[in-house]
Amino acid sequence: MSSKAKRVLPTRPEPPSVEQILADVRGTHPADPVFLLPAEPRRDHGPSPGSPGPIRQEAAAEERERLYRQSRSYVEMNQRLQESRERLRERCEELRRAGAALERGISEMRQKAF
Repeated sequence: MSSKAKRVLPTRPEPPSVEQILADVRGTHPADPVFLLPAEPRRDHGPSPGSPGPIRQEAAAEERERLYRQSRSYVEMNQRLQESRERLRERCEELRRAGAALERGISEMRQKAF
């Protein structure tokens, strides 16, 4: 038996109250990255006063395209990783079977030698 004493972990603190959370949110800087949302392109057609110009719309379209390509790349890489994982699993199993066969062969040789 082990004579190790059990470690007693400290109790968890109580979660913050709604008032504490609201006070934290109110106390943040307006430019805090957590509270900034990326600009969404306008969904309606036709320019309106103060609407982003064609250059800004092109930049938004380029950003969407970049994000799309990045997402596609991630999905393709994920698929390749899953395929590689499966191949490694199969090879690992083959190695286990070969190791077991080798152990049996060694055991048989030892029995014949003695």
